[in-house]
Amino acid sequence: MAALVFVFIVLAAASSGAIFKPGEWYESLRKPSWTPPKWAFPVVWTLLYAAITYAGWQVWERAGWSLPMMFWAMQIVVNAFWSWFFFGLRRMGLALVDIFLLWVSIAGFILTAWPVSEVAALLFLPYLVWVTIAGCLNYSVLRLNARR
Repeated sequence: MAALVFVFIVLAAASSGAIFKPGEWYESLRKPSWTPPKWAFPVVWTLLYAAITYAGWQVWERAGWSLPMMFWAMQIVVNAFWSWFFFGLRRMGLALVDIFLLWVSIAGFILTAWPVSEVAALLFLPYLVWVTIAGCLNYSVLRLNARR
């Protein structure tokens, strides 16, 4: 039953990306040459959300409400807000602050989950890498479009 709760929570957070889509505004922005192709985003996020779900469930089963779960909860909430900030509100600076908080909460989960479940902690490493790339992309788009 707990696994289904984690699936529901992650699907709810992921729905933010379906609600607040890039659209014409994002397409009109200048982007760095190293911007990943459009197809990469849904593929990568699907895999990451599966890992986020499993990692959270594993730590919950072993430790219940604990410090790693607080970081897990923080990252899923912060994750859900990024699309709204960037695509919905078109506030790239606010989205960048959100990504910083997301990065910190992911790193916090990795560090505190490691003693509970090494697998769960390792499943968050690709997430940390992707969010690092996303943060650099967010910053670059913000700089390239400073007057927008």
